[in-house]
Amino acid sequence: MKLTQYRIDELLEGCKAGNRKMQEALYTQTSSKMFAVCMRYAKDRMEAEDVLQMGYIKVFQKVKEYRGDGSFEGWIRRIMVNTAIESYRKGLRSMNVVPVEDAYEQPATGFDFSRLGMQDLMKVIQKLADGYRLVFNMYIIEGYSHKEISETLGISEGASKSQLSRARAILREEIMKMEGINYATHAG
Repeated sequence: MKLTQYRIDELLEGCKAGNRKMQEALYTQTSSKMFAVCMRYAKDRMEAEDVLQMGYIKVFQKVKEYRGDGSFEGWIRRIMVNTAIESYRKGLRSMNVVPVEDAYEQPATGFDFSRLGMQDLMKVIQKLADGYRLVFNMYIIEGYSHKEISETLGISEGASKSQLSRARAILREEIMKMEGINYATHAG
């Protein structure tokens, strides 16, 4: 059975009209990309699947609100990110906030994350504590500012900066372990 590929504007119009076939087609054509977004925020596959499903429910409920500002796929992605953030908040998980002073004691040497394969990077990111993972994704991947992160998560900008700094340090250490590199010989 061959699946029909639709143009995004056809899917958008069909979804706005409440057409179930078009909703299914939109899900089929975009869910793998959106699942990757959800996986970055979730601690495991099951949580990512829950966020994905909740996200698509919102997409279909709010599709008539899409005004064409930016790409439709970008709009869906934003809903997925916001759903992941809401899921995080509802879970009442406490963020492991590092004092600002401690964050800046991390080694200032850069690390080239691009050397790592995407799946390996995803595995390492998922190992981060919830707060670190959330801030890292929002800042590095989604492009939020520390001010936006602080407003969205209800933390100070300093806490956002410290979470990001600590996440980077942890990722650097984990990646070097994966690559079998002795971190102590490469720090500083």
